[in-house]
Formats: sequence, structure tokens, C-alpha cells
Amino acid sequence: MTLVQPPMMVRGGRHSARAMRLLIRDLARGRQGVAAAEDLKVRPLEAPGPGVRVGDGAALVHGVRPWQGAYTQSNVGDAVVDVPPTGPFARTDLLVLRVEDPEYEGERNPRTEDIGYFHLVKGVDQDATALHGMTAIPLARITLPRNTAAVTADMITDLRRLANPRTERTLHTVHPTDQEKVPAPHGQWAHWPKEAAWEVDIPAWATKATIVITLSGLRAEAGNIYAELRTRLGEHNAEPTVFDDDGTTTRRSSVILADSLTVPPAYRGTRQHLAVQINQVDKYGDGDLTVAKGTTVTADIQFTESPV
Repeated sequence: MTLVQPPMMVRGGRHSARAMRLLIRDLARGRQGVAAAEDLKVRPLEAPGPGVRVGDGAALVHGVRPWQGAYTQSNVGDAVVDVPPTGPFARTDLLVLRVEDPEYEGERNPRTEDIGYFHLVKGVDQDATALHGMTAIPLARITLPRNTAAVTADMITDLRRLANPRTERTLHTVHPTDQEKVPAPHGQWAHWPKEAAWEVDIPAWATKATIVITLSGLRAEAGNIYAELRTRLGEHNAEPTVFDDDGTTTRRSSVILADSLTVPPAYRGTRQHLAVQINQVDKYGDGDLTVAKGTTVTADIQFTESPV
């Protein structure tokens, strides 16, 4: 019979290591990498020397053989990995988390040796990001100048990827019912429209926020209008978008504000205020920009997780 039986699900079954690996593969949805944003980060030694340290964390590593399945690995505390000094020539090394299962590769004895370990591959290409034919995930690339013994932070390139990055997306809509012009005095940033403001819960794991705000059906009248609009999350201002209209009659327009922001560690797991701001510059026009009945403000907010 070709089916790999899941004995852990039935009473009296015999445990199969392969069944466990295939279960892990399925639960990981076929992905591999570190488990959380700060896991297994590679840093210099506290006193820079010929080595690096790999921090706490866990990872999923997929076997390179068909139907080999996936392995879990956890590191508690800093693990020190030696990095040999260079001589008269520069060198680039790749630090990986490797699994060497003797059923598929290598000759390690699981009874007496670790099948999972941090492995330094010396002398790789300067832009190497992965290895083929090896059950391993890349953690960092270390670029050593010639005649160098101490590894510093600027020599380490982070290559970690999250196995299953978390994502959370919310959509907010506002339909103003009262007319609201850009508040005076012009020439400075102001919250507008007032209803385009939300209290946003930031996930504890979020490292990036992508915010897209669309203002549809803005009413412009009484002359030319030049203004900048931006979003503001907590104390962080996004890049502004320009509204530049040289019309003279009453007209309707739309503006899209979009930016990706790095979530500061202090914001994670907190509630922050999100609002739209405007800065209308009168020397380029003296018209009025208004939200009114028929205006719709849509805020599309997505938080994602990535290595930090």
C-alpha cells in the first residue's frame, strides 16, 4: 500500500518519523523559514571576533528529497558559530540552518549526533542567497574583507524568511453627510476631513503597515486648488500626495493616498490614531476643496510580518 499511514491518529498504531515530517509539511502549507520575525537572527559576537551568534527562535526546514517532509528546529539562547579569518583575499560565506537526516543524506547518527545544526558554507558567490541540494534554510550572508578576523554588523546580510508570515487586513468607510471645507488658516497641516480618522489596533507581531486611503467625490469649486494630502499613523507621517486642479467650475475629483510604513516596536500591540491631513497652499490657487454628500472615504489597512 502506498499511503503513508498516520498512526498517531489511531490507538495502538506504531509511530512513524516520516508520517510526522509529512504532517509538519502539511501544517506549514509547504513553506519553510523562521517561525517569527525575530527568530534566529545572526549578529556579531558581543565583542566582535572570528565568529557570529545566532539568537533564540525556531524554524521549519523542508527536505530536498521528494516526500521527505519537513523538520522543526528550535534554538534556545545564543549559539556561537566560528567564522575563520581571511587572508590576502576577501571571502563570502553563507550561514545556514542545516538538517542532515541519514535516511536521505549524510552519515550522522541521530542517537549520538545532532541532525540539525548551524553550518557555515565558505567561499560562496558574493550575491548568494541559498544552496541547492541541501536540506537547509539560509540565515545570513557574511562578507569578509581580506585580512579580517573580526565579524562586524556591516558584514552580515540578513537572509531569513518567515515560513508563514501573518497578515491582517481591515477596511473602513466613511460617508460624510455635512459639507466641510479645508480649515483655515491654509499653509499648514490640518486634520481633514474630520470623519477620516480611526483608532487602529496594531497586532503585536506586525512589522509593516500598508495603508491605502481613497477619497472619492471631493468637491472642488471657486477656482484653482493646490494641496498636499497625507496619512498620519500615531506620530508617523506618510509621504504626501498632491491635489492640483486648475478648473474654475464646480467639479468632483478623487485622490488616493498610499504608503508602506515600518511599524516601530513601541507601536506593536497598541492602539494608534490614523487620520488624513491636508496642507492647502493658497499662492497656487484660491478655490475651495470640500467633502459633502456623495463623498466616500475608504481606508484599506494591512499589517504584515517580516524578519526584523
